[in-house]
Amino acid sequence: MAMQRSILITGCSSGIGHDAAQGLARAGWRVFATCRAEADCERLRGEGLESFRLDYADEASIAEAVAEALDRTGGTLDAVFNNGAYACPGAVEDLPRAALREIFEVNLFGVHDLTRRVIPAMRAQGAGRIVNCSSVLGLVGMRWRGAYVATKFAMEGLTDTLRLEMADTPIKVILIEPGPVTSRIRANSIPHFERWIDWRASARRDQYEASLIKRLYRSRKPDRFELPPAAVTAKLRHAIEAKRPRSRYYVTTPTHVAAAARRLLPGFLLDRLLGKG
Repeated sequence: MAMQRSILITGCSSGIGHDAAQGLARAGWRVFATCRAEADCERLRGEGLESFRLDYADEASIAEAVAEALDRTGGTLDAVFNNGAYACPGAVEDLPRAALREIFEVNLFGVHDLTRRVIPAMRAQGAGRIVNCSSVLGLVGMRWRGAYVATKFAMEGLTDTLRLEMADTPIKVILIEPGPVTSRIRANSIPHFERWIDWRASARRDQYEASLIKRLYRSRKPDRFELPPAAVTAKLRHAIEAKRPRSRYYVTTPTHVAAAARRLLPGFLLDRLLGKG
């Protein structure tokens, strides 16, 4: 009888991570669904998932989560899905240095830390998949999203380099690049915006009031082309189950369009297109 395949997923409290955890569990995977807050882990355990804490900003929690997963499987881990992240909206000129430092700790440095910790087990077992959740904003920049864009551009470069370096091993390194997907990332970004962005003192106050403030605080209909988290789970399954996974999986129409536009359009036309967003 074949051993049940295992995957550790971060950011499982809602959205993409929650859907991935439930979807892969239904597909027969042994899922370690991690969350930053213990209360969310308890809720997921009530849903029948194996869940424990992993906070990208807390190095000790990353080490403990990897040790817990490996202890439960007897030392193996078939895949990791680095999904956890947050956004800190605001104009780039209004982003304090500390805000950038904090978001990089979570969106990039924590991802890197977790990845390094699972590679030895994957080497020892002779196989493994590392899947990093980037974004359409890892391909192109957009107004008000500079902090998040910076972390995702950095993730793209680090992941591409790791994939090249792992080419002589049985470990596959893969990017998933969603576009607009139903999640709580916008609502969850409000505390970070309120903590770091002094928009009332900004030279762009009028633009904040006309655009970003409305987008953050007013109820809204789904974005155009928005897909449910299950669309990402479908790509994730291919990334971890296919014999020859792709290096990149685009999700949603805007991601396909952005990837093509970045390749094909001259810079001034790309800026004009993105400036409308």
